[in-house]
Order: sequence, then structure tokens, then C-alpha cells
Amino acid sequence: MHLELDQDGHLLDYTQWTPEIAQQLAEPLQIQLSAWHLEVLAAVRSFYQQFGHAPATRPLLKYLNKSLDPELNNTVLQQRFNTGLVARQLSRLAGIPKPANCL
Repeated sequence: MHLELDQDGHLLDYTQWTPEIAQQLAEPLQIQLSAWHLEVLAAVRSFYQQFGHAPATRPLLKYLNKSLDPELNNTVLQQRFNTGLVARQLSRLAGIPKPANCL
């Protein structure tokens, strides 16, 4: 399936997102998305819909701690998503625009 992406690899139309598209976007990170990954990505999408912008790392962690798991932290996300760029990569995999503070 051909995806319309911006220059940073984010979907141009976030409403086209599906779990299958998320898996396609995750392939460069060499991860197989599990139900846990998809739950985190759904929360990232929820943040975007609630606040109207992609989250930076700290607000994202606060949101995930309240909505999913109080023990979730940056290290766990880095390991489980195989990236050091948590907010940016999670936004990309969730099909939403890049956070404004990311280069």
C-alpha cells in the first residue's frame, strides 16, 4: 500500500491511520507491534485529538502515566519502540504530525 508521507515520514492525513499502517511505518525500526504498542499509539492519537498538537516527550509521558500505566517511562518506551526519539517516533507511528519542538 502506498502511503502519502511528509518529508519526515509522517502521514499527511492522520485519519487514514490503521494498525496495519502503523506496522508498515514501524518496519524501519525493526519492531513487530504488539497489542501493548498499539495501546500506546492509540493514547498518542488520543492526546493529539484532545489537545490539537503532537506531544513533546514530557507531556506525552505524563499523559501515558495517567491514561495507561503510572510506571511507564522514557527508558521503557525507548526499548520497546527501538528508538531514542520517543515523541517523534511515537507520533510518526501513531500517524500524527511531528511534534513542533522536533528538528
